[in-house]
Amino acid sequence: MSLPELLLLALGLSMDTFAVAICAGLGLAKVNFLNMLIIGGYFGLFQAAMPLVGYLLAARFTVWVNAVDHWIAFALLGFIGVRMIISSQKKEDRCAPCVSCETCRVIPAFSVSLRSMVPLALATSIDAAAVGISFAFLEVDIIPAISYIGIVTLIVAIAGVKVGQAFGVRFRKKAELVGGAILVLLGGRIFLDGVGVL
Repeated sequence: MSLPELLLLALGLSMDTFAVAICAGLGLAKVNFLNMLIIGGYFGLFQAAMPLVGYLLAARFTVWVNAVDHWIAFALLGFIGVRMIISSQKKEDRCAPCVSCETCRVIPAFSVSLRSMVPLALATSIDAAAVGISFAFLEVDIIPAISYIGIVTLIVAIAGVKVGQAFGVRFRKKAELVGGAILVLLGGRIFLDGVGVL
């Protein structure tokens, strides 16, 4: 997987994080660089760790699935991407993880405590484990890949907090839509490469 492809993948994976970070920006009593760094750090760490988990689990079975690795990568990335696109089209009463929305205008305080951040970081990074499975089948060099994903997610989360502080929830759905489209396109490219079209 080339560096530009890895960048696109990292951006696609980080769109869920971006959406949640926007809500964090809405709910933080005070937005400062330390708070943004803490939020970005949690999201970046988990987003890097989950592909590693998927990679380590899948590496045991790589020998048996080399013939269908492109199908697996296509299915996993396509599933995650389509789910994000569908989610971006749903109308919600609430903006997870807070309850700030255009209807109720309620903005509870957002906390950067361990208890608050770990569930959010875990929830937004679960899908990345499936990407780690794809990495194993495609024989991607895992350490640079997850480092790249973690750093991109850190930057995207910090940007999301600033956007949330400045503009509110209007960009959350667009972020999910763009992220989903990126993952579907990457999955399609990997599949076409695997069957010899590219």
